[in-house]
Amino acid sequence: MLQCVFLLSDSGEVMVEKQMTAHRVDRAICGWFWEYVLAHAAGDPSKVLQVVVSPTHYLFQVYRSGVTFLACTQVEMPPLMAIEFLSRVADVLTDYLGDINEDTIKDNFVIVYQILDEMMDNGFPLTTEPNILKELVAQPNMVSKMLNVMTGKSSTIGSKLPDATASFVPWRTTIVKDASNEVYVNIVEELDACVNREGVLVKCEACGDIEVNSSLPGLPELTLSFANPTIINDVRFHPCVRFRPWESNQILSFVPPDGQFKLMSYRVKKLKTTPIYVKPQLSSDSGNCRVNVMVGIRNDPGKPIDSIVVQFQLPPLIASADLTANHGTVDILADQTCVWTIGHIPKDKAPSLSGNLRLEEGLVHLHAFPIFQVKFRIMGAALSGLQIDKLDVKNTPSAPYKGFRAQTQAGRYEVRS
Repeated sequence: MLQCVFLLSDSGEVMVEKQMTAHRVDRAICGWFWEYVLAHAAGDPSKVLQVVVSPTHYLFQVYRSGVTFLACTQVEMPPLMAIEFLSRVADVLTDYLGDINEDTIKDNFVIVYQILDEMMDNGFPLTTEPNILKELVAQPNMVSKMLNVMTGKSSTIGSKLPDATASFVPWRTTIVKDASNEVYVNIVEELDACVNREGVLVKCEACGDIEVNSSLPGLPELTLSFANPTIINDVRFHPCVRFRPWESNQILSFVPPDGQFKLMSYRVKKLKTTPIYVKPQLSSDSGNCRVNVMVGIRNDPGKPIDSIVVQFQLPPLIASADLTANHGTVDILADQTCVWTIGHIPKDKAPSLSGNLRLEEGLVHLHAFPIFQVKFRIMGAALSGLQIDKLDVKNTPSAPYKGFRAQTQAGRYEVRS
């Protein structure tokens, strides 16, 4: 049972405090948590464990886009339930507000409180499905904000219960309006990789989501199967998925919510190669550091690779930097981050970045070498190799239109120098 939920900014400021039970949690626990972050993670909440034990409370935290979602309890409880609930809160707020940050939360704090009221009842999760919450709490828009200012009415709670409360499938309404009899399945993957300074691939894995956009009438029964389900690990399902068919035959059987939702998350481990390579070479002497970085295609996925960006933090004690590229643009930001925007790799030449870093007076050699972070996007391909075999739809008046798509983008892709 969760007793309290706090939303903290990057500076440790409490933006939202929601007490869930009659027993009030002192806000001082946020100060203790922030001191823990400073002591154990150098002030970076993203590097703190998701479960922290204080002298008086059990703390659970999820970090998203500069906002820490912190939940407290004084009794033992399944930690995954608390972490999953906070993740759902973050997902719902992202769905409502578009982007989670300090400004959007403060501008819409009434809606944030109303959402928290509906999502939890006396410390226990209640309604976490976005489609139902949108019928309970209206999404913010300019017209509603103007009416609130003019009339003084600040509540956006609906006047009647959502239709899903009368359905035996709690995530789906009894009557789906404007159903176009279509369903789309999208495989979205992020590739995490680490390459050491010798150019050896130390780690490479794909974290993926199966996203579904359903606009089907009635109560359709869907069955989704994969051509190679054995490569999937660490699966996490939407509540609509029946677990027994997956456990026995690796088949996803479900009645979908109306609209867009995340059907499943997964991980594919121990991938053998990456689509592009980044080869940095740095050498320093006599107060100078020569830089040369080459980028090229290592394993052609058969689809265009675009939105390629290579960035790195300039080492400390650098007096000046002179870097140029034969393709793309090079920018050095105010925080000393060098951003090389490549876009796509041309067929007639390999993009390269070269130049010189001038060390501060008195330094001869460079002692700290940068870590290169790589971004890219591939539309139409899932680099894990996961493939959809077929999608069967039953209980619909006519055969629906079915669409499939895949895309891959870089996640935490690092190359050491």
